[in-house]
Amino acid sequence: MKLCARFYDPGEGTVSMGGQDLSTLEPESLMKNISMVFQDVYLFQDTIRNNIRFGKNDATDEEIIEAAKKAQCHEFITKLSKGYDTMIGEGGCTLSGGEKQRLSIARAILKDAPIVLLDEATVSLDPENEVEVQRAINTLIAGRTVIVIAHRLKTICNADTIVVLDEGRIVEKGRHEDLLNNHGLYAHLWDIQTQIAGWKL
Repeated sequence: MKLCARFYDPGEGTVSMGGQDLSTLEPESLMKNISMVFQDVYLFQDTIRNNIRFGKNDATDEEIIEAAKKAQCHEFITKLSKGYDTMIGEGGCTLSGGEKQRLSIARAILKDAPIVLLDEATVSLDPENEVEVQRAINTLIAGRTVIVIAHRLKTICNADTIVVLDEGRIVEKGRHEDLLNNHGLYAHLWDIQTQIAGWKL
C-alpha cells in the first residue's frame, strides 16, 4: 500500500498504475488521484469539520455533511456537544475506533478520487462498528478502482481479482469462486474463517 501511495519507491522492479511507472509521476499529481483508508487512522487536533475537509480544502459545509452522511458518521457527529465544530484530540484520541474510521472514510468520499487504497479498515472493530464501517466503505468504493488488503476474506469475496500472498510471494490469483475450486491456501483459509464464524459459546 505504501508503494502504491509512493511513500517510498521499490528497491527493484516497478509499481505501475494504468501502465505508467509511478516513479515517473509527481507525488502531488499521484495523491490527487488516490484516497486512503488505513487501519491506523490519523486525525488532526482540530474540529471534525476540518478533519473531513482535509479531503477537499475548498469543500462547502453542505459537501462535508453529505460526505459524513454517506460515511455513516453524521448521526454521531450531531450528538456531540458542538457537532461539526467539536474539537478532537491529537490522533483522534477522543473518538472510538469505529468513529475515527468513519471520519477517515468521509474524508475519502469528499476527496472523490478514482483510486481507493483500503488497508484492513475493519480489522480492530467490534461487530456493530464493523457493520457501520462496511456500509460506509461500500459507498466509498462504488465505481472506483479499489486495492484492498484484508485478512477477513468475506470483505473481499466480490473482488474482480484476489491475489493470495504467502510470506511475500504470490501463490494464487483469481476470483473468489475459482480460488475455492482450486482447494489451495485461499480455500483453506476460507474454510477456517467460515467454521469460526459458526462457533457459539
